[in-house]
Amino acid sequence: MANHQKDFLFVLIKSLSKSEKRQFKIFASRLETSSNTKFIELFNILDKSEVYDEKLILKSGVIKKVQLSNLKSYLYKQILVSIRLNIPSQNIRYQLREQIDFATILYNKGLYKQSLKILDKTKIQALENDEKYIAFEIVEFEKLIESQYITRSIQGRADELVIQAKELNYRNTISSKLSNLSLQLYGIMLKTGYVKNDEEYKYIDDYFVKHTAKLDENKFGFREKYWFYNANLWRSFLVQDFLSSYKFAYKWVTLFYDNPNMIYLNPVFFLKGNNYFLESVFMLKYQTKFKKYLNLLEHTIEDPRFPVNDNIASLSFLYLYNNKLNYHILEGSFEDGEYLIPIVLDKIKLHSDHLDEHHEMLFYYKIACIYFGSDKFNESIFYLEKIINNKNLTMREDLMCFARLLYLIVHYELGKDFHLETQIKNTYKFLLKMNDLHEVQKEIIRFMRNLNSIYPSDIKKEFIKMRERFIELEKIPYEKRAFLYLDIISWLESKIENRKIGDIIKEKAKLNNR
Repeated sequence: MANHQKDFLFVLIKSLSKSEKRQFKIFASRLETSSNTKFIELFNILDKSEVYDEKLILKSGVIKKVQLSNLKSYLYKQILVSIRLNIPSQNIRYQLREQIDFATILYNKGLYKQSLKILDKTKIQALENDEKYIAFEIVEFEKLIESQYITRSIQGRADELVIQAKELNYRNTISSKLSNLSLQLYGIMLKTGYVKNDEEYKYIDDYFVKHTAKLDENKFGFREKYWFYNANLWRSFLVQDFLSSYKFAYKWVTLFYDNPNMIYLNPVFFLKGNNYFLESVFMLKYQTKFKKYLNLLEHTIEDPRFPVNDNIASLSFLYLYNNKLNYHILEGSFEDGEYLIPIVLDKIKLHSDHLDEHHEMLFYYKIACIYFGSDKFNESIFYLEKIINNKNLTMREDLMCFARLLYLIVHYELGKDFHLETQIKNTYKFLLKMNDLHEVQKEIIRFMRNLNSIYPSDIKKEFIKMRERFIELEKIPYEKRAFLYLDIISWLESKIENRKIGDIIKEKAKLNNR
């Protein structure tokens, strides 16, 4: 499990590759007369340690306690400097920043024309890669030089720079407003969750229209389109309009595939867009389209041109394997999906310093669903208990709610009547506390509570009755989301027909094969 209380320096050292460690030692040897300096010793101690232990550092006798804090800060800075000096040359943003630094050096030396020449070339490169914020910074620097010194570099230069500054400022303002809107909608999602009634729906809709009414998508460049689709996607998720979320997630993904150079320049945005798109497709149960774009995502990640660093590697694992599990849940091929479980568990350990608890628990829920669909109920309980016993899961209360509901169903399947009654009470109390007791949750708890009092000969009738009730609830927009976490209807049908839930879901997937 990711532990965000770890020492920052220790985590940074552990994140270094072998080549980065080697480069740092070469870099550090240039700074000091001997490789046995204190900050090198501190680096070596932490590099060899499995956990951060301050007592072990002091026990070495090389570093005194009063020196440790300053030494750690110095070492942290020098590691970052070393990494900065060895950034891959294909990273366009570092190239642009480096050129601006060179232009600044020339400016400070009074070599104004040389500085302007570098800035002009760098600005063209920035605009070609849609780096408008950097381009605006360059224009402002050019204005400074032109207004402060008489260069006579180009006639009409002042007018040209003013026009460029206005255009870039306008586009950057639009991007900033849309990114602000996207972040605000995301904040609403975290604070209040999905809309629960028409009044909340109207509030979100009015809020969104107020901030986007005067915008014209046809005039947008790449970055403005990206943030516009992003904001629309969050609005769609909030109001549970899955068709709309599909529409804008598709636009987001297509924007990148139509501009492939942007995939490699903005890999995080690309990965997130694909994840939201696959999530939308999963909600709509478009199996064929899900498989097509999942394969396309995996193929793109494996492309040698796709950037590689710790952050991207962790996100690639998170989004790729979460959706691989989703595919088997969507398809009903639970047994076929079991091979993913040991791979996912190994990768969770590998990326533990970069995964938050919420995403780790989400993996456990998907694993529990796979085992549940394979009739391996004890294994399912094991992973559900990891979620239920987690006291820190406050930002994904919906996940906790449905983990508890699935937990009730698994106990019923195992015939643990005593445990079932206890769990029903605990689950009901939890849902009341979380203020997340919707009609679907109420019906599941009511149904599970009544099962023990029904005669065996009447159980099938009760399953049929409840199936019809849940089919009606699924039509209510604000209740629909519950069926994405827990396919209660397919489970009821499996009990009615005395068949595996996987077979039921497979048949439905064939009928909805898009």
